[in-house]
Amino acid sequence: MKTVFIDVDTQIDFLYPAGALYVPGAEKLLPRLAAVNRYAAAHGITVVSTVDAHAENDPEFRDWPPHCVSGTAGQQKPRATLLEKRVVVPSTPGDYQGDYKIEGAQQIVVEKQWIDMFAGGNLASVLDRLNADRWVVYGVVTEYCVRSAVIGLLKTGKPVEVLSDAIQALDESAGRATLDEIRDSILIHQFNEGW
Repeated sequence: MKTVFIDVDTQIDFLYPAGALYVPGAEKLLPRLAAVNRYAAAHGITVVSTVDAHAENDPEFRDWPPHCVSGTAGQQKPRATLLEKRVVVPSTPGDYQGDYKIEGAQQIVVEKQWIDMFAGGNLASVLDRLNADRWVVYGVVTEYCVRSAVIGLLKTGKPVEVLSDAIQALDESAGRATLDEIRDSILIHQFNEGW
């Protein structure tokens, strides 16, 4: 069974208290996020890392404070979450297959502009190319981008799992409600290196 890990928006602006759109408590996830990504690399599991990559006047900033502006420190992923063999796929439509060689990459960093990682960009093409049998999801924010990722991945018809000890909600009750909402469609469990 081919598994692909989906690392959702684990970026400095979300994970650190000084970040532009800090998720309270998210910095405590860093050791777990690093362990999950290292496990994937050690076991030949591809990690697809979504990252917000906003323009300075991005339409999303009507609803959210400016965050993850392309080229800023806050838009970057913490070093501990990066794998050695990685490729960045921009959100602008294009021939990612010709320009961005994903074969052999341990980590494919896919830029996006929307909460829904499937809205525009090249993610769907990347996932089709990977042809996974199972998706394992983790990251931030549980009730927004993680929820959206799970819903989109369920549409592929493949099993979806969420690592409950590698996600963080912006609002605890909303995070619990999200997990309750999706619980019947997915497997929710803690990360276990003995998989």
